Amino acid sequence: MGPGLDFFSYLDYDMSAKIFTCLDDPCDIARVSCVSHSWRDFVIANGLAKHLCLRKFPLLSRVDHVVEPASMAKSLLAVGSSNIEWETLKKEHRAYAFLGRGFMSFPEEEKCISKAIIASSTDNFPQERIDNTLEKDDIVEGRPSYWSSKGYSNPAVPETLTYKLVADLCVVTEIRIKPFKAYFQWGFPIYSAKSVRFRMGHLKTYIDDLMDESCLNSVGNKFVWTYTSQEFPMAQEDCLQSFKLPEPVLCIGGILQIELQGRVQRQQMDGLFYICVAHIQVVGRPLSPAFGVEILEPSENFVLKAFSYTQPQPAPRETRQEAERLRRRLLSVQQLLNILRGNVVDLVEHEWEDEDGDEESDEELL
Repeated sequence: MGPGLDFFSYLDYDMSAKIFTCLDDPCDIARVSCVSHSWRDFVIANGLAKHLCLRKFPLLSRVDHVVEPASMAKSLLAVGSSNIEWETLKKEHRAYAFLGRGFMSFPEEEKCISKAIIASSTDNFPQERIDNTLEKDDIVEGRPSYWSSKGYSNPAVPETLTYKLVADLCVVTEIRIKPFKAYFQWGFPIYSAKSVRFRMGHLKTYIDDLMDESCLNSVGNKFVWTYTSQEFPMAQEDCLQSFKLPEPVLCIGGILQIELQGRVQRQQMDGLFYICVAHIQVVGRPLSPAFGVEILEPSENFVLKAFSYTQPQPAPRETRQEAERLRRRLLSVQQLLNILRGNVVDLVEHEWEDEDGDEESDEELL
């Protein structure tokens, strides 16, 4: 075989396909596509980028079709009808090739929760509401920050906490939970659960329908769960406990539910069992703003929307530091307002760095 010849031209189709399908890295698919026009056409015609994504996340089989921005779609409309099928294959190749790259190279974040949606029960609302689990500090506005369930005499009654993630398409690898330690009660009890498991999926209806606790009886019918994890044991310790999923999970729809099973701590005051959580964190790779989804009901398939093929960048360090400074100043203002209103609370003192910035203090913020 002389120089410059394509050795794949000497192989039959089945053998070529078998060789290409051995590739398991999205970057390898991209490199193969750059070797020659014939190799690129083979990759596109056989949807190799799509098949690789399906191997990693079989849930992508529910993609009905791919949509690109209108500026890219114009080129498809301009071509003749005989080329529409080929242009569609090229569009899918672009989307799945970049999606596969995103699974591995998009910035990983430790704060993948956008907001709290609803808790299955709350003991004292709003002081012990689910939103408190997203606070960074143990003390907010001079009060302990945590969510508490209602008390039950039966320790087997479970509880659920439901959250919206920062992206409708997100690869989740780990969930962290810190049970609450009631340092204001005798013996400093820790109100953990016995075990925990996780569900991910999407809404059937608009999210505002879930914000009122009066909907709790029907809330279970408003979600479609596409993933349910195994059950993880939880320790009765007031530390941020890490629950790593066996494999990365693609959450389509951006809804996470944490199911807390079994109660271990009885409150001395009323003799009832409670579950209390101080902090929740979700670690993963948000695939927005590059990608989005649109759920198609009643089929529950979805449209994969490719908004951009530009690699996202992590938030600048300065932005995170400034956000922390602003949060601390706001907390002090809230405490001052409480004092002026006659609400006597325990003050929380903060150490302030100079406006010019102190390198050691900045390191502590990260």
